Amino acid sequence: MADYDYDLFIIGAGSGGVRAGRMATSYGARVGIAEDSRVGGTCVIRGCVPKKLLVYASQFGEEFEWAHGFGWTVEGARFDWQTLIANKDKEIDRLNGLYLQTLKNNNVVLHEARAEMVDAHTVRLVKNGAEVERVTADKILIATGGWPAMPDIPGIEHAISSNEAFHLEEFPKRVVIAGGGYIAVEFAGIFNGLGAQVVQLYRSEQILRGFDRDIRDTVANEMRKKGIDLRVNCSLIARIDKQADGSLLVTQESGETIETDAVLYAIGRHPKTTGMNLAEIGVALNEIGAVIVDDDFRTSVPNIFALGDVTHRFQLTPVAIAEAMAFTATQFAGRPTSMDYRDIPTAVFTQPPIGTCGLTEEEARARYDEIDIYKADFRPMKHTLGGASERTMMKLIVDAKTDRVLGAHMVGADAGEIIQGVGIAIKCGATKAQFDQTVAIHPTAAEEFVTMRTPVPRMQQAAE
Repeated sequence: MADYDYDLFIIGAGSGGVRAGRMATSYGARVGIAEDSRVGGTCVIRGCVPKKLLVYASQFGEEFEWAHGFGWTVEGARFDWQTLIANKDKEIDRLNGLYLQTLKNNNVVLHEARAEMVDAHTVRLVKNGAEVERVTADKILIATGGWPAMPDIPGIEHAISSNEAFHLEEFPKRVVIAGGGYIAVEFAGIFNGLGAQVVQLYRSEQILRGFDRDIRDTVANEMRKKGIDLRVNCSLIARIDKQADGSLLVTQESGETIETDAVLYAIGRHPKTTGMNLAEIGVALNEIGAVIVDDDFRTSVPNIFALGDVTHRFQLTPVAIAEAMAFTATQFAGRPTSMDYRDIPTAVFTQPPIGTCGLTEEEARARYDEIDIYKADFRPMKHTLGGASERTMMKLIVDAKTDRVLGAHMVGADAGEIIQGVGIAIKCGATKAQFDQTVAIHPTAAEEFVTMRTPVPRMQQAAE
């Protein structure tokens, strides 16, 4: 066996890379990891964690508004963007420190540099454009994640992505958001909740492509009720011009214009593989630069592997962590382990939030001969006194032949917390009868998942 510096060298110290490093060393491997930014990756540094902190902040305005129905008078409340961002940064610093400590405690050697491939076993480490070191490894794992996509249009330098949205020096009073995926709708809720006038532009007929149709329609309706100017089936932005007063003029391909203070693009994320020399050493990439892997995360180069967002399969932090567990168990613990991508529960922190697990209605109809749909739509108890018109939607999709629950979907307060438990039941193959036999927790919204007794008539389902 060749004498390498490491048994495993990981490129990218995000959630997947750090977990892979920690687990590999626990199995006795010598592990190094390269990161040219902060340890923690997208989720911790510029994604899920700071985003949810901003979601929390954006919800206080409605809480204050609803408080009067419960006898509270809130006077003098005001929001300060700089305070929020400073406190958010402190928390991210704390988490970054914990990740650094995790690497140290588990004897994973951190190289704070950019990594580029030289050959199948050699990595060049670069700082400030200059090579500082070369390391060799028996196995190499690519876990560099993704990066926001930005279009090539005139004035794009005036726009921001979700990366920059966490570090704006001033809070914009008007925001245009381009995109209809989960990042776009989450930031629409954040900026709207904090007091900005938000226009969201999406070229397709409904936001949140890939989610269950009832989720898509419910969230869109609630966003508009909260004051977001959500425009679908609209033309793309053709150019962005900075005006004399510092504001921005957005011109769409249709010729329509919008004056705003900030333009946020959230039109998707591309795998972060540019400049790594992967194709040059034989690693196959797809048309958007994603690393192509087999079921064992192996690339076209036998000793090079990839997992997480860089493979552009399931762009979810818990998936990257689970993939890292499967990869290290297979490669370093002698326990061949496959990743199961079925019935992955997930949440989207829209306002109100989404929780979903299993098949959408559209997917179920394509795969099963006959399905039953159970739906509930109601005004939550909290809003009966608070006066808000916000509604909760819950839905179960059931195989009519076997009674197995194929999917569960929810839009409403605490949807993410609720769907985690429901996800366990779906993963275990629970039937609708078993849901029905479960005693409800009252009064909660979650009880609807075990009290829905009458399916939507099939003729009505067909009409919808």
